[in-house]
Amino acid sequence: MNPLKHLGPRRASLLALLAAAALVTPGTATGAPEAVKASTLGAQAAQSGRYFGTAVAAGRLGDGAYTAILDREFNSVTPENEMKWDTTEPSRGQFNFGPADQIVNRATARGQRVRGHTLVWHSQLPGWVSSIRDADTLRSVMNNHITSVMNRYKGRIHSWDVVNEAFADGGSGQHRPSVFQNLLGDGFIEQAFRAARSADPAPKLCYNDYNIENWSDAKTQGVYRMVRDFKARGVPIDCVGFQSHFGTGGPPASFQTTLSNFAALGVDVQITELDIAQASPTAYANTVRACMNVARCKGITVWGIRDSDSWRSGENPLLFDRGGNKKPAYNATLSALGGTAATQKATALSTRSAAALPSRFSWSSSGPLIAPKPDATHNIAGIKDPTVVHYNGKYHVFASVAGSSGYNLVYLNFSDWSQAGSATHHYLDRSAIGAGYRAAPQVFYYAPQRLWYLVYQTGNASYSTNPDISNPNGWSAPRNFYSSMPDIIKQNLGSGYWVDMWVICDSADCYLFSSDDNGHLYRSQTTVGQFPGGFTNTVIAAQDSNRYALFEASNVYKVQGTNQYLLLVEAIGSNGRRYFRSWTSGSLAGSWTPLAASESNPFARADNVTFPSGSWTRDISHGEMIRAGYDQTLTIPSCRLQYLYQGMNPNAGGDYNLLPWRLGLLTQTTSSC
Repeated sequence: MNPLKHLGPRRASLLALLAAAALVTPGTATGAPEAVKASTLGAQAAQSGRYFGTAVAAGRLGDGAYTAILDREFNSVTPENEMKWDTTEPSRGQFNFGPADQIVNRATARGQRVRGHTLVWHSQLPGWVSSIRDADTLRSVMNNHITSVMNRYKGRIHSWDVVNEAFADGGSGQHRPSVFQNLLGDGFIEQAFRAARSADPAPKLCYNDYNIENWSDAKTQGVYRMVRDFKARGVPIDCVGFQSHFGTGGPPASFQTTLSNFAALGVDVQITELDIAQASPTAYANTVRACMNVARCKGITVWGIRDSDSWRSGENPLLFDRGGNKKPAYNATLSALGGTAATQKATALSTRSAAALPSRFSWSSSGPLIAPKPDATHNIAGIKDPTVVHYNGKYHVFASVAGSSGYNLVYLNFSDWSQAGSATHHYLDRSAIGAGYRAAPQVFYYAPQRLWYLVYQTGNASYSTNPDISNPNGWSAPRNFYSSMPDIIKQNLGSGYWVDMWVICDSADCYLFSSDDNGHLYRSQTTVGQFPGGFTNTVIAAQDSNRYALFEASNVYKVQGTNQYLLLVEAIGSNGRRYFRSWTSGSLAGSWTPLAASESNPFARADNVTFPSGSWTRDISHGEMIRAGYDQTLTIPSCRLQYLYQGMNPNAGGDYNLLPWRLGLLTQTTSSC
């Protein structure tokens, strides 16, 4: 949203330019995004929002063959031994982070995620811990160890194995004896999780164990009862790790049932240490399919790269042989990640039932629902750039307000669209957000931190946070995602403006999109654990030789029930009116394929909108989709779409800041569900 420049009608010759212009996306793939098959494990897993990782040993990082496979195939790493207690704190209060730093720093530099393994475990424990005999001392030592290690890697770990292997083998379903169990009792696991949450609110906190894959086993049931109890009492557990060290037969028949039942408790599940004796392709494929069939199964880690790197090397249990060559199990795993013939059929049926996005759209528009409400200190001409979530029974709308004194933000909420016009307007310059130029907001709930984020432009990409979206005075003062404008934007900005920041996350990473009014869409990236910090690798995600065809106001969404993302970008048509073009991709980091992306076939333009109450606008401009949820994944329904947008009297003109923008609602009429 550029408030500094009013763009009048373009000459008719622009029509020819628009017809000839094509959206350029570096490395654009041919064919539908969902048909694209990646050629590596990590890239294929990422297409469904998952990771595929491996255990890494610092001592092998000098092996070129080892690191070549590591860098090519995996998008997540787990330090094999370097984060265990005997390495990180060999003497009380004396920490050694060198080996773990080597792995974490290398992974971070290459865009790989990191699993933390492990904080509290009875094994590989230094003797000074095992010899403690006083409960208070041990509790203090445990809490300090958790806090110190997690603080060291704060913002760089997506999941932590907080407690490892605390349950006994056999039929008891109870905890195993250990120094922690013996001195602190059953409550030591809860204490460890609470200490971990206090140390770092962002990463997933996991309980990790082996031999819990078969649903009927007593050990599995014991862990299940613990997780159920923790969730009921608010103990901060986010996931369960299934080590999955399988014999030649692979996973038990009930493995998918086990994953599903744990996920139903409200936790993610992860396969954390996978290896299978003799690496049967069928056994690997069955394991991967079990994960792929459970939505909350977020990723898979194999415990080593080559057979020679495995703790079970005599059983040849991994995906690469001793020479680093792909084994048949590799191909079976890659195929299972991308869908076999059977799962492709199931996916196709699922997509049909979810009513995949059409290639042509039509809409019906409300009249103006929300108009400015000036008061003694706010002389407002227009309300624009809305963002909206439906939460706790109410629509929560944030928008820019514009007038002769400039731009700021407003908040309102209501239960039904019929109440939108009468809702109270809360001006956010009265909060810590403050006065001055703030515009083009985007709101979402960042679940890992349990905070609402309001993203907006201030000349930089800024944000505020709030634990309660309904409290307009609860927003923090503005903070910036970047220290300054990224160089690539400076180099391509031309006569445009850096505008319209937009954040969306998958299970691994968060992406920040922005526009420049000069035909470029930019994308920066950070990890879920680092957010809101760490945005780097700013690239041109898409560009158009006609600056007005890829102008501003980008929205990016996850389409519910599919592996598809939808990109909307506002364009200026040959008649000078605003409208939206659209593209899809199988990945937030991927290339974008046109969906409804021209003046003759737009996503939303006055030409494909009916106005039952009269054509109050010829501009379909900066707005926001009504989402299916409210978190950082920005998930929208696949059909019956609704879009809150800004429009204005077609006869209005003059100073851009004084244009009489109002907010209306589009409802999709080309919907098959």
